[in-house]
Formats: sequence, structure tokens, C-alpha cells
Amino acid sequence: MAGGWLIGVLLEVAGEPAPLRHYFAVGHEEQAKSEWTAIDWAGRAGRVASSPVGGQEPVQAIRALTPARMKMLGLAQGEVRELGWRHPRRWLTG
Repeated sequence: MAGGWLIGVLLEVAGEPAPLRHYFAVGHEEQAKSEWTAIDWAGRAGRVASSPVGGQEPVQAIRALTPARMKMLGLAQGEVRELGWRHPRRWLTG
């Protein structure tokens, strides 16, 4: 059972030749709600890509986060954590 989601959003950033994936940990059980929440937050960092790029969807649920994993990483229910541009290995292990 998911307690939250790790979401990747492709953003078009000034000065970059192609959109970059920006990662978010979202503490909502519902995948769609987590994706829309990540899109809302991503808009602060750049423009969300409007179509797939290189086979990557603009918004992608990467992994469900169990309540135990959320607790271990300090993500509360309903919280959004902006993880940045780097691949979030810490959030994917375990």
C-alpha cells in the first residue's frame, strides 16, 4: 500500500538544451493527486514540458513510497518535498 509517491516532472529551464527531470516526494496515497501536486510545485522551478521527450513522459510516478519508508525518510502525510534535479537514489533504495 502506498503512503506517498516519488514523482519526476520534466521541466523546460532557460539555458538548457532539453527539458530536465525534477524530482518530488509527495505524501499523498493517491497516485494522480501526487502527480498533480508535483506539477503544481514544479511550476515554481520552470515550465512543465507539454509532450514526451526522448521517450520520457512529462510527469512520471517513479515509485510508490510505503508508510514505513516515508517515516524513515521523514516525509509526513500530505507533505511535499522538492528533491531537485539529481536522481534520488536514497529515495529509491530499500
